[in-house]
Amino acid sequence: MAAATARGAVPEAAWEFRLPLNPADLRRDSGPGCYVVQRVLPASELPPALTAFRSAFKAHGALAVLQHFDSLYSLLHCFQAAETAVKEDALELMMCVVSHHSNELPAIVHDSGLSRVDCAAHLNALKMNCYLLTGLVDAFETETCRNALLEVNPGGKNKKNRTKTSGSFWEEEREPVLRLLTQLLQLDLHQLWGGSAVDENFVSLMTGSCYHILENPSIGLQKYRATREAVTHLLAAVLTHYDHMFSAIVKITQMLQHFEHVAPVFAQAVSLWATEYGLKSLVGELLREIGQKFPQDLAHDTSGVKGYATFITELAEQIPALVLANMSVLLHLLNGESYMMRNAILAAMAEVLVRVLNGDQLEEAARGTRDKFLSMLRSHICDIHGFVRSRVLQLFTRIVQCRVLPLTQFQSVVSVAVGRLKDKSVMVVKNAIQLLAAFLSNNPFSCKLSCTDLTEALKKEVQKLQEMRDRDRSTAGMITSEEEWEAMLPEVRAATQQLFQPLQEGEEEVLEVGETVESTLEQITVLLRKLNYKSAARLTQKALCHFQGKEPFSGPAEESEEATILSVLKRLYTGSCPGENSEDSPRGSSSPQAEEVVPEKQPQTELAKQEMLVQYLQDAYNFSVKITEALSLISKMMHENSISVVQESIEFLVTASQFGVPQAVLGVRRMLPLIWSKEPGVKEAVLDAYRRLYLSPSGKSERARAQSLVHSLSLIMADASLGTIQCLEEIISEFVQKDEINPAVIQLLWERFTEKTQCSPLEQRAAVILLGMMARGKPEIIGSNLDVLVTVGLSEKVCEDYRLAQEVCNAISKLASKPALEQSNAPFRLPQDHMLFASLSETLSKGFAQPSGHWIPFMETAVTLIYKLAEGAGDICAHVLQMCSQQALEKLEEADGQKAGVSPNRVSDGAGSLPTFMLMHLLSLVGQVALQQVQYLEVSVSTELRRRRCLREEKSKKHSDSSMKKQRPLSTGNETTMEEELGLVGASADDTEAELIRSICETELLDDKHLLSAFVPLVLKVCKNPGLYSDPALSAAAALSLGKVCMISSEFCSSHLRLLLTMMEKSTLPGVRSNLIIAAGDLAIRFPNVVEPWTSHLCARLRDPCPSVRHTAGLVMTYLILEDMIKVKGQVSEMATLLIDPEEAIMGLAHNFFSELSNKDNAIYNLLPDIISHLSDPNCGIEEEPFHTIMRHLFSYISKDKQRESLVEKLCQRFRTVRTDRQYRDLSYCLTLLPLSEQGLQKLHDNFDCFADKLQDPAVYSCFQTLLARFSRAGSKPEIKALAEDLEQKLSASHNRGLDSAVTCQEGSATPVTEATKQKPTRSSRHQPLSTANSGEDFVTPHAFQKQKCAQKRRPCKKAVITFSSDEESNSEDGKPLYIVVKGRKWKRSMGLAQ
Repeated sequence: MAAATARGAVPEAAWEFRLPLNPADLRRDSGPGCYVVQRVLPASELPPALTAFRSAFKAHGALAVLQHFDSLYSLLHCFQAAETAVKEDALELMMCVVSHHSNELPAIVHDSGLSRVDCAAHLNALKMNCYLLTGLVDAFETETCRNALLEVNPGGKNKKNRTKTSGSFWEEEREPVLRLLTQLLQLDLHQLWGGSAVDENFVSLMTGSCYHILENPSIGLQKYRATREAVTHLLAAVLTHYDHMFSAIVKITQMLQHFEHVAPVFAQAVSLWATEYGLKSLVGELLREIGQKFPQDLAHDTSGVKGYATFITELAEQIPALVLANMSVLLHLLNGESYMMRNAILAAMAEVLVRVLNGDQLEEAARGTRDKFLSMLRSHICDIHGFVRSRVLQLFTRIVQCRVLPLTQFQSVVSVAVGRLKDKSVMVVKNAIQLLAAFLSNNPFSCKLSCTDLTEALKKEVQKLQEMRDRDRSTAGMITSEEEWEAMLPEVRAATQQLFQPLQEGEEEVLEVGETVESTLEQITVLLRKLNYKSAARLTQKALCHFQGKEPFSGPAEESEEATILSVLKRLYTGSCPGENSEDSPRGSSSPQAEEVVPEKQPQTELAKQEMLVQYLQDAYNFSVKITEALSLISKMMHENSISVVQESIEFLVTASQFGVPQAVLGVRRMLPLIWSKEPGVKEAVLDAYRRLYLSPSGKSERARAQSLVHSLSLIMADASLGTIQCLEEIISEFVQKDEINPAVIQLLWERFTEKTQCSPLEQRAAVILLGMMARGKPEIIGSNLDVLVTVGLSEKVCEDYRLAQEVCNAISKLASKPALEQSNAPFRLPQDHMLFASLSETLSKGFAQPSGHWIPFMETAVTLIYKLAEGAGDICAHVLQMCSQQALEKLEEADGQKAGVSPNRVSDGAGSLPTFMLMHLLSLVGQVALQQVQYLEVSVSTELRRRRCLREEKSKKHSDSSMKKQRPLSTGNETTMEEELGLVGASADDTEAELIRSICETELLDDKHLLSAFVPLVLKVCKNPGLYSDPALSAAAALSLGKVCMISSEFCSSHLRLLLTMMEKSTLPGVRSNLIIAAGDLAIRFPNVVEPWTSHLCARLRDPCPSVRHTAGLVMTYLILEDMIKVKGQVSEMATLLIDPEEAIMGLAHNFFSELSNKDNAIYNLLPDIISHLSDPNCGIEEEPFHTIMRHLFSYISKDKQRESLVEKLCQRFRTVRTDRQYRDLSYCLTLLPLSEQGLQKLHDNFDCFADKLQDPAVYSCFQTLLARFSRAGSKPEIKALAEDLEQKLSASHNRGLDSAVTCQEGSATPVTEATKQKPTRSSRHQPLSTANSGEDFVTPHAFQKQKCAQKRRPCKKAVITFSSDEESNSEDGKPLYIVVKGRKWKRSMGLAQ
């Protein structure tokens, strides 16, 4: 038997087991009568010791631990070294011992004959058993946590297996152990301590294991729910029976501070203790303890704050009423620095509002608390921290969705939410949109929020309310006179008080008292009825003196004069004076009044109802106005970079559209281009939006739903642009591919097209468009009904509606398969004699001779369709051309009286006799045929040649493989030709095919044998004679045809490009200039080498006086520059001028251009010096303020520190090359746009000599001062600070020196002005008039062979004015190409081309 030394000398009843603070204390002598462990057994002796303990337990029960405590203590001491079986046996044994003791204790405690020695023995046994059991719990829990960490990276298989076995055992036994301890603590153990309080150390021993278990990070998992509940009930037993409140509060707050995962666990536990165990005071004490934390401490202890915040939020969700009762102790933390704590308290407020302070039956105090909480929440929508703003918006969204926001608060919250749409935080904007969507979905006003409808209804009801009020005023006698007197009393009292001020002249003579009391009363009454209160009061004052003691002018002596006057006036007005005449009284007799008061209640009720209705409509109107304002902001957010904001914007627009907000339709239209987004989430959001808006129509039957869907889609088609139709086609084709379009919809569209269902021509046209869109997803929709389309759409009535025929052609074109090299099957083509092409040829020839504004668009679509689907498309179009030209010749013969046949070559000779529309038709037809012929050769024929070649190569490869299998190869198979290794076989074949196509275009299409050549002279004649052919539409058609014909051959393009560009600049018709800009852009793509020398003329249109022409030029230049089709030099500076264009659309185009250009590597950085040089040139025509606007936008794209530092150096060096004060100011302003770093400051200091002599200009000096003032010296190195101070001194000295020099020059003789300082006056207008830049010298055709001549002419030049270009490309020796002006012409040294 293991016994203690102290126990051997003292009787057994005398020693005591004291619970140690540290397990090692039990091995040290703590004084007489204290139990001390004599020997700690090694791990090898533990199994027999446990066996002996088990035997003693069977013999002596729970008291056996008194003799065998050292054995179990030894196990705790060497727990890690002990075997798993021993540890598990020990735990099971101690559970049996404690359970047995727990069952015995009730009888022992209530045994009155129990001796003191036995009581002490049972108390020691209880302490020992509980100490050992809780020690095993802590040991198992510690081992489990440690092994859980090791499982992440296990050291070996054995350790992993042992960990798994031991851990699983403890997870099974943990809950029974906790239940056993709970059962023990529910006993009345106070008797063992002599009826006094249970030892605090014993309580701490029992609860310590619970807190240790809760420290396990995985305790919050769902599988440990039973364990959490067992811990909660154990702690509840301690709290209710053992006065553990204070200790629990301290321990919980400590654990919340150090273990984030326990916050939800403790919130659930505290909720259970407060509701089931009645420990409501614990909630207040815990919140008070948290509230007493210093805000400064919370700001630095982020982990502790997170635990507190989560606990408060979770607790408010569990027991909001108790949190409300103690909310006051937390409110001061809203002013602290910790945003997490602010979020938690605000979330608790929101939870209280949703679950406690809701409904219309609140008491006055509760209503005040509710309004206070809402006010606090509303104020924190503008919190300094973005997370708080975002969180509060989320809370308001929940409040609105739960419909607990009072109607009086709607407008204020909506206004603040709309303001947050401009927030810089993406999260805030996203949640603001969600809140506004929640307001829309849960608004109490109407399902349709149209401002127009609400305005009309509001005006109508306001007018009705006014009529009711007027009618009420006419029957005002029914209102009691006492009520009216109370309403007018303030004014009467103010008039009475004026009596005691100095009198005005003449009043004494006017107001005289009557001869009798009755006449005076009548006089006073008349004054009151006329609202002349001052005169009535003055007359009453005189009457009081004149009729002293007579009724009603007698009053109490102690009453003041003012009170007496008011009393008399009241008695007179209310009709209670005894001597007053009834007919003079402002009110009728009392009996009729009493009779009329009762029926007046009903009209008063109606008036109140009408006032409520007007207020309701007013609130609805105000809400609709705010939603409309939000729509205008949200519609602009759909092209933001944040995907979440775009998705929320789309969702809001759908909701607004469903509630009938008219402006939402525009937003829904604006989201259409997002269908091309590369982000799958955005594209799916657009699809889902149109799915909800259009694919879920209301209707009882399938037919009704189909009609509703078709009607909605037809409305979109009514005024849709080409871009809108293309976007909608993409959406509908997606729906068709996913089988989301009901067959009934397609059937209804066919019925509308064939006019089986009555519909308008517009609806019939919309039906064809929709069928064509659906055919893109499933071409069989059109293919199976091709004959119907041709019969109905291209019938004899086509001349009445060319637009319908045009849409029919567009729909049929969906049958054309896209060219693809991988397709083994031949592309879909129809035979040349198909009825479709016969109908098209006939329709085109019939309409040729008839004036119609829609024939040309139809002709272009028809010719395109022929080339897409027809075999022998060239022959068909040639036949059409011949028929149309024949009609033109017949018209000429008829006009000129000629009977003999005329060849096509004579068409140009007598073209002036043709009607203008017929000549315009002919030119448009020629241009379209030429363009489509080129596209047919370049795309269709070229693709087909490659497809056939691939098939041949594949077939020959299969044949060679089969032959190789039959014959044994003589070589190893590595003897492939060099061409095959390098892949030159396919490349040379591609080149051969491309050369064949190019040869056909260059030599055959425009030779004398081809039909097109016969019409080229006609096109050129019309273009060269704008005076003879002055019709604007004809000129536009001729210019466009010339551009299309130029697409055929580079030789033809080169020889006629000057004519085309001359027309582009000199034509007075904006339509002609726009068409030719587009044509020039296409030519720049097809023949870049031919058009490149003329690029400057294309850029000149960026300053065209017509906005539409500038917009077209901007679009073309944007595409050419971004696709690297032209070199970007001066062109970019011209594009920069569009940033200050007065037209918003052009300005937006320029913004988009530079935004896309910034995505290219260092593009704007490389071009900035060149742009600055061009725009700061006085001859450029850009004023200083617009220059500043342009530079601010461009410098916003420079974000890299190295680029900024390099620009500082380059801009400083530019001061040496510029010559005018304006350029000095421009360069210095550009420097102020760059944030100055330490390296930038060093470069500025190193290049000080470049700009030192320019500092005498006040504007330049001010810019450098601003630049230095922005430099942050805080935290800089001492040498950097010294450098900044030295630079400041240099700046000041140079500036003062310059001022002194200027004064000296003024005092001396006049200095002659040098040529460098003489500058021509700049033009005030930035738009170049048509008369300028049109001289003949500008159209000298550049030639590549002039390079040698330029080089020869350049050598003798001695005075060359050098200007620097950008640093983007470098062809010269010093890395910077030079532009050298020689004899009035500017040559680029690196290229030798005239510019």
